[in-house]
Amino acid sequence: MSGARFDPGRVVATPGVLEAFKASGDDPLTYLVRHVAGDWGDLDACDQEENELSLQHGWRLLSAYTLTTGVKIWIITEVDRSLTTFLLPSEY
Repeated sequence: MSGARFDPGRVVATPGVLEAFKASGDDPLTYLVRHVAGDWGDLDACDQEENELSLQHGWRLLSAYTLTTGVKIWIITEVDRSLTTFLLPSEY
């Protein structure tokens, strides 16, 4: 992925977030590209700074976005960068 700051590993999604994407018509790839490029979405400055530290130290990464329908989603990449999960906050 061009512009990627880290490898997302295997990408998976929960049933709830898949339904949310289906309802919105949004493209999940758009959000994945933003996540791996370091566009953390709707996170506050403190959480964005935490992600920047996580990139340096190999900790877990979290992005938060709002779909066009207003539904909030999270994307989490695990510490070892082997897995990235799309999910709804309520599914955490």
